Order: sequence, then C-alpha cells, then structure tokens
Amino acid sequence: MIKIGYITIDCKSPEVIAKFWESVLGWKVTYVDETGAMLENTVKLEDGEKFPPILFYKNPDQKTVKNRMHFDLSPDDQAAEVLRIEGLGGKRIEIGQSADPATTWVVMADIEGNEFCVLKSPESAS
Repeated sequence: MIKIGYITIDCKSPEVIAKFWESVLGWKVTYVDETGAMLENTVKLEDGEKFPPILFYKNPDQKTVKNRMHFDLSPDDQAAEVLRIEGLGGKRIEIGQSADPATTWVVMADIEGNEFCVLKSPESAS
C-alpha cells in the first residue's frame, strides 16, 4: 500500500501563500520555517484518514508556464466563492477556457500565479 504523503508546491513566499490557501480552504497552517510552510485539513474522512497536507516549499525560480497540476475547488456557490477568493487576493485569469461556451468553471490564480479552478456549483450543474 502507498499513500500520498504531501502535495508539494514550489513558491517564493511559503508562509504568505500558505496563509492565502488557509483562508481559501479553511485548513490550518501547522508548520512554518525558513524552507516552507505546511497546510493541513484537520477534518478526518469517513475511514479515519485525513487529506494529505499541502507543503509550500521555498524555491527562488520564477513561474513561467501554466501549471501541470492544479486544484479544482467544488463550492456550494461558485459566484460567491469566486468573489470571496478575489477578496483574498486571487485573480480570474484567461487560459483559453472562454473559447468554449460550454465551460462551467472559473479559472483563477493564487497570489503567486498558480492556476486553480472554481467549479460550477452542484445545484446549478444540471
């Protein structure tokens, strides 16, 4: 058996970006040092397991291309969540999704430019 230990994201300012995602997800920053910051969901799943923590690891490299992996957030109210995230410093971005009229998600970037999607709310998905 194997499990995911951490989801690691390179960044310039680990503590700052961890605080942003703490506000977005409602998780807790549980560790910070000069190399990184850890964000954990303290809620256990039905089987007693927890989601893997997110480790924001300090890296001086500049982000230059679209992420190869990203979060898809599934809110109860897409429009309200997009507005809330914008208030925290997130931004709506265009990566070509508007070319397809069937697109139901909003593409955003966090405070360091990492892309993520806010999915259409379940009640409006049908």
